[in-house]
Amino acid sequence: PAPAAAAAARRCSGAGGEVEAAAAGSSRRAGGVLRHLLLKLRATGPVTVAEYMREALTNPGQGYYTRRGGVGEGGDFITSPEISQVFGELIGIWYVSEWMATGKPAAFQLVELGPGTGTLTGDILRVFKQLASLLSKCDVSIHLVEVSPKLTEIQAQTLTGGKVQLNPKDAPAYMKGVSKTGIPIYWYRDIQDVPQGSFSFYLAHEFLDALPIHKFQRTEKGWREVLVDIDPEVPDQLRFVLSPSRTPATENFIQPEETRDHVEVCPEAGVLIQRLACHIEKDGGAALIADYGHDGTKTDTFRGFRNHKLHDVLRAPGTADLTADVDFSYLRKMAQGRTATLGPIKQRDFLKNMGIDLRLQVLLQNSSDSATREQLLHSYDMLMNPKNMGDCFNFFALLPHHRLAHPNKKDNPQSKSPLPPVAGFAELVLK
Repeated sequence: PAPAAAAAARRCSGAGGEVEAAAAGSSRRAGGVLRHLLLKLRATGPVTVAEYMREALTNPGQGYYTRRGGVGEGGDFITSPEISQVFGELIGIWYVSEWMATGKPAAFQLVELGPGTGTLTGDILRVFKQLASLLSKCDVSIHLVEVSPKLTEIQAQTLTGGKVQLNPKDAPAYMKGVSKTGIPIYWYRDIQDVPQGSFSFYLAHEFLDALPIHKFQRTEKGWREVLVDIDPEVPDQLRFVLSPSRTPATENFIQPEETRDHVEVCPEAGVLIQRLACHIEKDGGAALIADYGHDGTKTDTFRGFRNHKLHDVLRAPGTADLTADVDFSYLRKMAQGRTATLGPIKQRDFLKNMGIDLRLQVLLQNSSDSATREQLLHSYDMLMNPKNMGDCFNFFALLPHHRLAHPNKKDNPQSKSPLPPVAGFAELVLK
């Protein structure tokens, strides 16, 4: 776990060089994605950083996620659910507590975006099973949005023991199965395919940070977009350049009140938040978003990871994970007041509010060998220590407005008490 700890800390660090820093290192023979990009750049000129990320991560033949998707100890980066089961358990408890606070609807869908290895969903399902007496009258189903064939296979193995069936081509879900705990699970390529009209909980854990970003630099001539082009000095190497004039993205994505000199905007994250906010406003539910990020303060956070080490973003595209911090202030704007937003709140505060300290004590008391206890303490430190993931990882939620409204006695004389606070975002009061 030691290299993983270092990787987690590094994944939180800033991106390294500003725009001018071109890709260093000798140019090896160009790989598939790079070859494809070089042909494209020679034909059409520079591309946006968003276009570059799209090719590097999701190119159908050679993209990083379509081909590899290296999560976990043996992969290129490690995520909280892989570090400790407690993480997913507390998130499971968050959904159950929101389900209770909204009056225990008769059914809910849990929709996870980019479920990785399925570990997080597995931990949440274990909580649902432990609280089966509470959820017995509720019809629960799991809906996973995943583009990587390799990860789909791992998720199916983790969650159903591999007992799944493929659906016909025209069905919205491409695959379905039943979890080891007896809950139906469906797989989709796009959130648009998930059935609408039902009370839904959404989960996006380390999903938004891999969506393509546009990068902008303030210059004497106004805002210019950062583009990716071929380095004229080194034939098959890439470099960052500035657009000679304003691009359509510059016109559309820079907020008039922007004070920073360098800005990253993720339009796909904006569209996704708009969709979630519309669904929650219409059908009820909640969305929990957990990711690396900031509240509109950071500038250059675009970085690459390979084998748990920082990797030059422009070198060997398709072989490394590319990521940028989520700008939560932008997500809040994109919710456009359709839902209430909570956070961002630091991971260590959220987990503390969710009762991680109590859960750790119980696990420590129940573990008989010192190796397990050491692992528990190590993973707690990874999740909570500000130097590891405690501070750079944030939680953010979308909830219907009425969930947070304090009832006015005049309007609603039946109401005895204000609504319960939202778990995780308020201090836990132990009854």
